[in-house]
Amino acid sequence: MKRFALPLMGLLAACGTPQEQCIAAGTRDLRVVDRLIAETKGNLARGYGYETVTVTTPEWVDCTPHPTPELPTPKRQLCFDEVTRSSRQAVALDLRAEAAKLAGLTSKRAELARAVAPLVAQCQAQYPE
Repeated sequence: MKRFALPLMGLLAACGTPQEQCIAAGTRDLRVVDRLIAETKGNLARGYGYETVTVTTPEWVDCTPHPTPELPTPKRQLCFDEVTRSSRQAVALDLRAEAAKLAGLTSKRAELARAVAPLVAQCQAQYPE
């Protein structure tokens, strides 16, 4: 399934008008800052944040060989292998530092919005809909 994700994302990025593609390319940083602002506001509203924890544990997994013309129904085999899993865990936050981070992100967003306004206007002029 994972091997299809990247080409699919490429196809989805190709969807959209040339104007939308131009605006999306020019406002990428602004969207990242918007996502960070939303995350920080959520952290402040909850009073805690989330952290992604990755754990690797040894487990028995199915490693049966694929059928071949010589062996159309191979015998099932189990192997001991490392399995990696990620999970979200709640973490305590310094709410003053989080509020300061939000103020900095809000300031940065205003700066980026001013910087991309001419680019958006240029994209709209270059690719009218």
